[in-house]
Amino acid sequence: MRRKDYYAELAKKKGYPARSVFKLQEMQKRFRIVKPGFRILDIGSSPGSWSQFCLEILSGRGKVVGVDLIKQALFLKSKGNYHFIEGSIFLSNIERRIVDLGPYDLILSDAAPATSGNRTVDTQASLNIGYKVLQIVELSLVRGGGLVVKIFQGGGEGEYLKNLRRKFEKVRIFKPQASRKGSKEVFFLGFGLK
Repeated sequence: MRRKDYYAELAKKKGYPARSVFKLQEMQKRFRIVKPGFRILDIGSSPGSWSQFCLEILSGRGKVVGVDLIKQALFLKSKGNYHFIEGSIFLSNIERRIVDLGPYDLILSDAAPATSGNRTVDTQASLNIGYKVLQIVELSLVRGGGLVVKIFQGGGEGEYLKNLRRKFEKVRIFKPQASRKGSKEVFFLGFGLK
């Protein structure tokens, strides 16, 4: 018999489509990354908890652009301050649409690869997403803007961290309490794009 997932149950109770919202809430409480009026890009946005949480903070001021491989119908009633792009960030036409809807004050990425069970393969796939996110940062994040990106630990994250430190004034590493036990995910936060 499976044990109940506290955060999944809580998300359902509070009207969020996924437990991941509590990771972002922890980061918001600690670092105040989302501010009213921000233009936010949410990479790997489905099923929509992070976008929903950001829209609540924005209260109609600013906008959120979500992008994911998985279709999302969650925000059909968002009245223009939410845009969803279905597709891969690795495709040039999707990247162009992302850039055209920018620039952004904050880029969030909770994106994860389809996992294989092989830690080395999965870690590399996660890093590939992370490096693509950095390319999007260069194309569409405003100077002084912020970044939150999920990376699987297991090799290569040290080099990624060096890249972040070259691009941002300040970088923090954060492991939310809401992450599943045994999860190898960690979040890198960049503050103040140089």
